[in-house]
Amino acid sequence: MTQEEQAEQQQPKKKLRVKTVKPKKRKGIRLGVGSLVLLVFCSFLLVISTFLQLDITHFIIPSKLFSGEPTKLGDYLFTYKFIPQIPAVMFIVGLLGRRLGITSILLYIITGLFFLPVFALGGGWRYIFEYGFGYILAYVPAAFFAGLILKKGYSYKNTAKAVFTGVMTIHILGILYMMCLAALRHTGWGFVGDWIVAQSGLKIIYDFIFSYILVLAAKYLRIILWLYL
Repeated sequence: MTQEEQAEQQQPKKKLRVKTVKPKKRKGIRLGVGSLVLLVFCSFLLVISTFLQLDITHFIIPSKLFSGEPTKLGDYLFTYKFIPQIPAVMFIVGLLGRRLGITSILLYIITGLFFLPVFALGGGWRYIFEYGFGYILAYVPAAFFAGLILKKGYSYKNTAKAVFTGVMTIHILGILYMMCLAALRHTGWGFVGDWIVAQSGLKIIYDFIFSYILVLAAKYLRIILWLYL
């Protein structure tokens, strides 16, 4: 064996490296038949909640008790007429997640603006000039922020954070939208104050309570549905 052959054998052999190409993740929303059915159902659920009114009766301490006036049984009971649209939004986010939840909400908004009168006071593109339209628009960012939090898990703490963030986003943006319209129309601040109390006064407490319950319900319904879809 020659010296050249011996030198070639002593040299370390180079290992062949095979590059593996990872498949690119597709961005966007993938809709199966089951997901599409749920998406349309949730949009329809928003329509139902818009026209649904719940009479909630609970115990209160009447002001007459402190003034010394005689009281009766009816004074200790309070009935609030509650429209559960915001809890329905939070339920949709809890069930569908951030992307599909926003898609379902956008489908509801587009339907109301251009196709059917699914809003509380009707529909059509002129509805953007209604004082309450800011609340409807705020469903989208509320679903985004709440969905981001719920993506980390459905623990009681995370659920509370998501509900607080979502509900507060809707009420704050809704009030700001209404105040902008009122300023453009030179509406008196007395009307603005009464409107805020009516739309975001006591109602916000009920929104927190029912939203929390419905998001927890959505957690378990999500598990059941995804087993069969």
